[in-house]
Amino acid sequence: MAKPASETKTVNLALQGGGAHGAFAWGVLDRLLEEERLAFEGLTATSAGAMNAAVLAHGQRVGGRAGARQALHDFWRAVSNSARFSPTQPNPLGPLFGDWGQPSFGHFAFEVMTRVVSPYQFNPFNLNPLLDLLRESVDFEGLRTSCPLKLFVSATNVRSGKIRIFRSEELTADAVMASACLPFLFQSVEIEGEAYWDGGYMGNPAVYPLIYECDSRDVVILHINPLYRPEVPTDAFDIMNRVNEISFNSSLMREMRAIAFVTDMIDKGQIVHRPMKRMLIHAIEAEEAMRELSVHSKLTPAWPFLLELRDIGRSTAESWLAATFDKLGVETSIDLGEVYL
Repeated sequence: MAKPASETKTVNLALQGGGAHGAFAWGVLDRLLEEERLAFEGLTATSAGAMNAAVLAHGQRVGGRAGARQALHDFWRAVSNSARFSPTQPNPLGPLFGDWGQPSFGHFAFEVMTRVVSPYQFNPFNLNPLLDLLRESVDFEGLRTSCPLKLFVSATNVRSGKIRIFRSEELTADAVMASACLPFLFQSVEIEGEAYWDGGYMGNPAVYPLIYECDSRDVVILHINPLYRPEVPTDAFDIMNRVNEISFNSSLMREMRAIAFVTDMIDKGQIVHRPMKRMLIHAIEAEEAMRELSVHSKLTPAWPFLLELRDIGRSTAESWLAATFDKLGVETSIDLGEVYL
C-alpha cells in the first residue's frame, strides 16, 4: 500500500556528467528542491554532476533549500559568463534555427586540435578557469567540516584505472575538477601524488556508496547520456560521441545489473544467511530530448541554451514527481531488466 502523499520521503540522488548538458540536471534539482515532501540523504556524482552536487550542498549549507537553488543558478550563470569568449561558442546562426550545437569555425578547429595536440602542449601552464570558478562558488572547507548531505564524487585513477571516491570530509575543488577532467581537454589532476581523469570512465556515477553508506533505500538516477540511440552514427564526431556515451554508461549499467541480480535473489528468498538491503531504483530522464542535442552542444555553455536545458529538466522532474512520488519507499519504479539488461 502506498504511503500518504503528505509524508516526507528521503531519497539518494545519482548525478551523471555530460558537460553543458549538466544544466538539464540543474533543472531537475531545481524542481526537486521545491518539493517539500522530498528530502535528500546522499548524492553520488561525476563530472558536471559532481559540480552540481558540490554547489547544491554548499548552497543548502549556507541558505537551506532556497540557498541551494540560488547557488545552482549562480554557478551556471557564472559558467556561461566565463565561457563568453571561448572558441566553443556556437555558430551565431545556429541558435536562430534552434540549433545550439552547430559549431563555429573556432569550435570545429578546437575540437580537431584536441585530437592531435594534448592539453600538456596547448595549455602548458595548466590554466583552468573552471577550477577557479569552483573555488569561488563553493566553500569546500565548510563542506568538509559540516556538509548537510553525504557526498560521493567519482574520479578515475590514471595509473591504476581504478575508481576513487571522494567523500564529503575530503572534498576539494581539485577533487571535483578531477571528476570532470576530460583527458583531451585538461591535464590530469594530481591529488596526494596520484593523477586523476574524469570519473565517468569508471563510475557515471558510482552507485555502491549509496548502498553501503546511506540509510535510504531509494536511489534516483538523473540520466544525461542517452542509453539508446535508434540511428547508427556515421559522422566522425557523432561516432566519437556515441563511443563516449557507451563508455560512460557502461559502469552504471554493470552496477544496475548487479542490483537487479541481488534484488531477484532477495525476492526469491535465496539470500538467508546475511541481511541484504533491497534497493529501490528510480530514473529521471528525457532521452528523446537529450538525443536531439548534438555532440558539439556539450561544449556550448551559452546562457539561453543552459536555460532551455534547465526548463526541460524542471518539466521532466515535474512529470516524474506526479508519476513516481507515491512509489518512493515502496517499490522500484522502473523495469531494471528492460532499461539496463
